[in-house]
Amino acid sequence: MQNGSEIDNRRYPPQNGNTVIVIGRQFGSGGRNIGKLIAQSLGYGYYDKELLAEAAESLGFSQDIFAAHDERKPSPLKTLLQGLYGIADNFHDTSICGESLYHAQSDVIRKICEKKSCVIVGRTADYILRTHPGLVSVFLHSPIEKRAHQIVKRGDANDISSAIELAKKNDRERESFYNYYTGGGWGKASNYHLSLDASCIDDKKIAGIIIDFAKAKKDV
Repeated sequence: MQNGSEIDNRRYPPQNGNTVIVIGRQFGSGGRNIGKLIAQSLGYGYYDKELLAEAAESLGFSQDIFAAHDERKPSPLKTLLQGLYGIADNFHDTSICGESLYHAQSDVIRKICEKKSCVIVGRTADYILRTHPGLVSVFLHSPIEKRAHQIVKRGDANDISSAIELAKKNDRERESFYNYYTGGGWGKASNYHLSLDASCIDDKKIAGIIIDFAKAKKDV
């Protein structure tokens, strides 16, 4: 393990019957929409970038600072300079580093899942909650060409070529972020309870498969 080893291995009480469905995903595979469908169907809370906002507010920092570090591995040089000299970057008026933000966000994730059942997208939540008895970890993937069409459709890119490059860039950042804090394994099927090709069937059916699995796992 690398920096993720600093995250504690807390054991959640057996009486905590909450289910926490965590969705890892390739960029453009529909993870956010599927996560929302699951949450709506089950009446669970839904969290993705909202986690950043809650963590920012709880520490008294601007939400923009958290958004700038969203699922991005901290720069070793910047972190070193901030630690030694308190040097802030060019966009924000604080020297809080990426790792501090990560640990703050991790605390928010834990507090949320201790209170209620929820769906969380990304943020290494599957690793942070790895000892939670109600954890259901899912990874969604899809051929890059199909993801590119979805990326263009939702307006994140103007054409297929630029959409493919955007997908590759975001996948690299997510993999780097995940592996940095957890020690590795982003997208590796054996790291998740379920690994699904989200391009095979529509989002509602994918959501239904995940819901059925979560219910079955809870009954075991």
